[in-house]
Amino acid sequence: MAGLDFEKPIAELEKKIQDLRHFISDKKIDLSSEVKRLEDKLEHLKKDTYTNLSAWQRVQLARHPQRPYTLDYINLIMSDFIELHGDRLFSDDKAMVCGLAKLDKQKIAIIGHQKGRDTKENLKRNFGCAHPEGYRKALRVMQLAEEFGLPVIVFIDTPGAYPGIGAEERGQSQAIALNLREMISIATPIISVVIGEGGSGGALGVGVTDRIFVLENSYYSVISPEGCAAILWKDGSKAPQAAEVLKLTGDDLTELKIIDEVIPEPLGGAHRDPQKTAQKLKEALIKTLNELKAYNKDELLKLRYKKFRDIGIVA
Repeated sequence: MAGLDFEKPIAELEKKIQDLRHFISDKKIDLSSEVKRLEDKLEHLKKDTYTNLSAWQRVQLARHPQRPYTLDYINLIMSDFIELHGDRLFSDDKAMVCGLAKLDKQKIAIIGHQKGRDTKENLKRNFGCAHPEGYRKALRVMQLAEEFGLPVIVFIDTPGAYPGIGAEERGQSQAIALNLREMISIATPIISVVIGEGGSGGALGVGVTDRIFVLENSYYSVISPEGCAAILWKDGSKAPQAAEVLKLTGDDLTELKIIDEVIPEPLGGAHRDPQKTAQKLKEALIKTLNELKAYNKDELLKLRYKKFRDIGIVA
């Protein structure tokens, strides 16, 4: 499994334990006490490392190439998934996955950014950066969900909306702005979860929801740390400092009352145990869907509107 720079001591100790086990197996020597000692040391090292992560280290984990993506979570916690394609205006954006599914027998609409695992798939998925047609497709599916009384679940995982010339020519900013306006008045429960990167308008374009969750090692920010560093210091290498200033981690966002809850991940990140992460995610989604069912449509829309009007108020 690919490791990050700050994980190198952990990776080295894991390899040492693995090599020792192979040696014991080959030589038929009892060194179980030494293995146990190293395993205890590894456990302490993991706890010390992952419970004291900096904002920048969490950004790195959010971008980990083995981190579960939207389609992974759909496969792990949902059933009967049927993907819906196209915005009925231009094309089908592969960076935005939309469709219908069941979550614990509850029929839902599902929307989410999708990245790729390798170069070929990343080119197909545009690295999770949606075009205008992606946001229009998402809105079309949300309006369809409203028509049939289906709750909507949104998985956010993007460094930002695609900023290319073609996207701008086809109305990128207008498509995102339209989603912001329309999502505030879609009369069905909507829940969003930042499962990796939550970058700028690309994230917010599908993020006007009744509840906003973030996975523990995800981030949600108005700009990427690199972009912020380039603007403030004219130096992208100052991204770690920018990450601290941006207050983009789950704890920061909870304190600022931007999100509703942080969903815990296994020690070391979601990629180390996708099944366990998915189960925690499923529990949070089912619990919240049941809570939102208690509101009628008028109450739901009033509370959603108030939620976003209250963001940014400092006592």
